[in-house]
Amino acid sequence: MSAEGSMKSDLTVYVVILALAGVQIFMAYHSPGVLRMLIVAAIQAILAVMYFMHLRDEKSTLRLALIPATLFVLVMMNMVWADSYRLIHMKPFPK
Repeated sequence: MSAEGSMKSDLTVYVVILALAGVQIFMAYHSPGVLRMLIVAAIQAILAVMYFMHLRDEKSTLRLALIPATLFVLVMMNMVWADSYRLIHMKPFPK
């Protein structure tokens, strides 16, 4: 791919990510819905990782290895949040 073609695709993806950010702002003020906003944020993240971190150029086996690892990290982070809520109030969970 030529440098000009690469720059054009990068700019296109950048404009799409900016447009999705505008959509999120619009959704936040007019139709609040956490699930819809998370879906738009996930699309933004996928575009950023695929194009700006060049994951689209890697082999599909690497992509398939990264998805479960990322999900594992997110699930492990979820285990910590309940404990951090308890520590903010400095008392154990209600019985």
